Amino acid sequence: MYIVMVASECVPVAKVGGLGDVVFGLSRELEIRGNAVEIILPKYDCMRYDHVWGLGVVWEDLRVPWLDGHIPCTVWFGFVHGRKCFFIEPHSADHFFERGTYYGFPDEHLRFTFFSKAAMEFMLQAGKRPDVIHTHDWQTAIIPVLLYETYAHQGMDRVRAVHTIHNFKHQGIVGENVLWATGLGRPDYYYAADRLRDDFNPTALNLTKGAITYANYTSTVSPQHAWEAMHTDQGYGLGHTLHRFKERFGGILNGLDYEMWNPEIDPYIAAHYGRDTLDRKYANKQALRHRLMLVDAFKPIVAYVGRLDTQKGVHLIRHALFYSLQHGAQFVLLGSSPELGINNEFWHLKHELNENPDCHLEIGYDEELAHLIYAGADLIVVPSLFEPCGLTQMIALRYGTVPVVRAVGGLVDTVFDRDFAGRPVEERNGFVFHQADFVGLESAMHRAIGLWNHHPDEFQQLMRQGMAYDFSWNRPGHDYASIFEWVRHK
Repeated sequence: MYIVMVASECVPVAKVGGLGDVVFGLSRELEIRGNAVEIILPKYDCMRYDHVWGLGVVWEDLRVPWLDGHIPCTVWFGFVHGRKCFFIEPHSADHFFERGTYYGFPDEHLRFTFFSKAAMEFMLQAGKRPDVIHTHDWQTAIIPVLLYETYAHQGMDRVRAVHTIHNFKHQGIVGENVLWATGLGRPDYYYAADRLRDDFNPTALNLTKGAITYANYTSTVSPQHAWEAMHTDQGYGLGHTLHRFKERFGGILNGLDYEMWNPEIDPYIAAHYGRDTLDRKYANKQALRHRLMLVDAFKPIVAYVGRLDTQKGVHLIRHALFYSLQHGAQFVLLGSSPELGINNEFWHLKHELNENPDCHLEIGYDEELAHLIYAGADLIVVPSLFEPCGLTQMIALRYGTVPVVRAVGGLVDTVFDRDFAGRPVEERNGFVFHQADFVGLESAMHRAIGLWNHHPDEFQQLMRQGMAYDFSWNRPGHDYASIFEWVRHK
């Protein structure tokens, strides 16, 4: 198959969240399976150009229809760690992608609908006719609409569209100007309830709703989150539309980059280890204590790695810290918050606990330290209020660090409670709680710390069982390839 990924991110050249990891990891896996894959990205001025090999111009003057005229674009090509990537650079007074950062502007909807339009024009004019165009999140959600309403009538009638929703919270709520800018026009046609009209604002269009309506298949990033999006408020109002198209909607768990996250070869950790050499993990525990100036004592280390925001259950993270210290454990945190109030709260905690030999809070993000924490900690807490997929728990399992998670989204699909999971004992790999409150968290942490203290052999067996799971891109790659084959023949 010939597949074109169109996205706003791809690691390591342009990354804000997990979207970029998926675009790169899935593309590589599909290539390994014998498919031809190309990626189309905006050419941001803040991109990591040091990760692009052989960057050069392949199209000098791509004229993209926009509003009442055209915007000229240059299309660049280069390899990103082996992936074939095209970068679209518009030459416009709006300077769409020359702003020093990836997101956060009032004209976001115009920046990315233009990019989507330009990607389609590039494929049309360059004679590219992929079997499947795979789009990601609201930034490229208008592409399935453009494909079937415009480009299918210009020679792209055999091309199919698959759309993946990584975050239901951001849907691309836009106005009529997007229709005129992209050449779709006909507001009366698109403002219909069964097309793009937002279900809660009759004056607005919803690009993600449009993608669900027009794409041949829509996915999200875990089976549990797919169910939550349809049946709970986690769909952020799109549940009705998902029900309409439930035959072509489902969840596929994201994969983990096993080259980046591998304790047997990880360059950032003190000692390499695997399931059969688990004792070597404890050298990383010592190295972590040394680096963070924790006392060397016979205690478990509980960790948190990730953003500090409401979604991640900030009040529960804070409670996990104090519960750990009160129950004979050490606690390590690495993360920061986009919200000033939360960031200030954790800076205050850091100063308050600065002299505590059993606690270290690192406010910010340090890739090297993150690897060492995963390798050196015994337990990791992921108390999210919602979690579409989650990579933290999968990385922890890979490193033999036992996760304590709340039963939501991708956490449900990857972590199975040691005491209560409805599956064989040998397949259980962590601790799970259900209610987003202190009682629920404490019940799971009590069991986890208790097992470490009183049944070390059983705790180590739980570590090994977690490490036995395969959360690589192998299975997701197979699932996406199956969907792509299915839509090709629809």
